[in-house]
Amino acid sequence: MDTGTHIVMGIAIGTIATIDPVVSSHPETAKAIMIGALIGSQAPDLDTILKLKNNAKYIKNHRGITHSIPAVILWPILISGIIYLFLPEASLFHLWLWTFLAVILHVFVDIFNAYGTQALRPFTKKWIALGIINTFDAFIFGMHIFGLILWAFGFSPQYTFLVIYVILIGYYVLRYQMQQNVLKKVKSMIPSSKSIIISPTIHFNQWHLAITTDQNFYVARAVLNKIIIHDTFEKVPLPDNAIIAAAKLDDNVAAFLSFSPVYRWEMEEYSDHYEVRFIDLRYRSKGFYPFVAVVQLDFDLNIVSSYTGWIFSEEKLRSKLDLIPNET
Repeated sequence: MDTGTHIVMGIAIGTIATIDPVVSSHPETAKAIMIGALIGSQAPDLDTILKLKNNAKYIKNHRGITHSIPAVILWPILISGIIYLFLPEASLFHLWLWTFLAVILHVFVDIFNAYGTQALRPFTKKWIALGIINTFDAFIFGMHIFGLILWAFGFSPQYTFLVIYVILIGYYVLRYQMQQNVLKKVKSMIPSSKSIIISPTIHFNQWHLAITTDQNFYVARAVLNKIIIHDTFEKVPLPDNAIIAAAKLDDNVAAFLSFSPVYRWEMEEYSDHYEVRFIDLRYRSKGFYPFVAVVQLDFDLNIVSSYTGWIFSEEKLRSKLDLIPNET
C-alpha cells in the first residue's frame, strides 16, 4: 500500500491496542505502543531508500528482504527494544506484541497489491502478488480517515476501528469476488489463455489485464462486466544470441527481468550501436507502456547506456539514456 495508508493503519493498530486491559490501564505502555505501531507500520518500506542509489537496486529489492519472514520477526524486536530504552516503564511484551501486529499488517496488505512482496523468503524468492487491491485504495484510506474523524468527535477509537476493520474484511472479500468474475470472463473470451495477470486500478470497476497464450500476448482492460482488448502482440521467444546475452548482463535489465512476469522485447541495430528494449505489458497507460528496461551496446557488445523504470514519453526515455541518440 502507499505510505499514507500504512500510516493510518499504524494509528488504527495503536488505538485498537487499548482494548487490552494492560494497555488501557498503563499510559506509558499505551504511548509506547502507539509509537511502535506507527514505526512498525512503516519499517518494512525502509528499502525505499535504495531508490536514492538507482532504479535497478530499488526494483530488484523493494518489498524483498525487508518484507521477508526473518524481517517480520526482527523488525518488532528491534523497534520495541529501542522504544523501551526511552520508555522503560512500558510493558515490553505488550509493546513487542502490538508492534509485531503492525509489521504483520503492513506485509499482509502489500500481498494484495499487483506489485506484491517476497513475503515467503527465505523459503522462496517468488513474488506473491494477489492483484486484488490497488496500491492506493480510496475506500480503505477513506475508512481510516473516517475513523479518525469519529475519534475527534468523541467516539471510542478502539471500537470504531474494530468495526471499520470488520467492514474492510468484507471489502477484501468483495474485491476478491470481483477479481474472480473478471478471471472467468477472460477465460470464457480467450479459452486458450495460459496466464492471466489481473491488476487493480484506482477505479473501483476497472482492472488491467495481461493475458498470455501460446502464440500471443493480449493487453486488455476490464470495465464493469466488459473485457476490452487494447493490443495484441505475437509471443516471440527471446533469442539466444550474443547481443541478448550481453544485454542481460546489464544491472537495469537484470532487475527488470527479475521483477516482470510478462513482457515483450525489441531489438534494433543503428549506425553505431544496438538497442534492446524490454517492455512490461501489465501497465498500459493512455496507449503507452511506461515500465521498461532499455540497454544500448556498441558493436563490440560493451554496454554504453541503460535505464529501467517508469517513463511516460519517448523523449524522456532518450534523456535518461542520454549517451547515444538513435540515428540510422
